[in-house]
Amino acid sequence: MDVLCEKCRSQFKIPDKKVPKGQVFSVICPKCNNKISVDTRFDIPLSTKETPAPSAEPKPGLNKTIIEEVDSSAYDASEKPFDFVEEGVETSLLCEPDPAIRAKILTALYNMGYHTTAPQSHKETLKQMRFHVFDMVVLNERFGTRDPDMNNILKYLDRLNMSIRRNIFVTLITNRFRTMDNMAAFNKSVNLIINLKNINEIEKILGRGVADNEVFYRVFKECLIKTGRV
Repeated sequence: MDVLCEKCRSQFKIPDKKVPKGQVFSVICPKCNNKISVDTRFDIPLSTKETPAPSAEPKPGLNKTIIEEVDSSAYDASEKPFDFVEEGVETSLLCEPDPAIRAKILTALYNMGYHTTAPQSHKETLKQMRFHVFDMVVLNERFGTRDPDMNNILKYLDRLNMSIRRNIFVTLITNRFRTMDNMAAFNKSVNLIINLKNINEIEKILGRGVADNEVFYRVFKECLIKTGRV
C-alpha cells in the first residue's frame, strides 16, 4: 500500500501483508514523525462481498449509486481532508492511481502553492468533497473506474451548483485527448485537459491554464461583485 504524508508530502510503502484489512489504523511518517491515519474499510476485494442469489428479491437501498451512498452517510469529522487551512491558502484535490505520476503532480502543485490532499479511492475522495470546496481538482479520468466516461468524481462535479463549480479549476488527466484541447475540455465539463505524455510539463501547463481561466472569468466576476451577487 502507498501512503502519503499530508504534512511533509513524503510517500512510502507498507507491505500489503502488514496492512490491517477493513479498519482504520495509524502509522508514523519516517521523515517528519507526523501521525498518518489510514482507512482500509472500503478496500475489501469484490470477491469477499456477498452477492444475492439470482432469484432473490433486491433489498431497498442496494441500488444506490456511490454518490448517493456517500451523500447519505453520517457525519464523520475524521473524513475531512484538512484539520485547518489558513485564510487565503489555496487547496487542491489529486485523484491519480499511479504512484509515479501522482508524485510528479504533487510536486507541481506544491511548487504552485497548493495545499494538497490525495485520497487513495474514489469513495474517500467523494467523502472529502462533502466537507471542502477545493480550488483545484486534478483527476485522472480512470481514477476509480475502468470506464473513463463513467467517472463518479466528474459526475459529482456536474451536480454542483454552478456558483460553486465555477470557482473550482478542474484538470482532467487522460490518454484519449490532446493537451489543452478546449473542445474536449468543454465536452467533459472541465477547465483543462492534460495528456499523460505531457505529464512532465504539468506545472507549466497548469500555470498557463489557470492564468487563461482567470482572464476569461475576470470581467464576469467583476460584474457579479458590482451587482452584489458575490
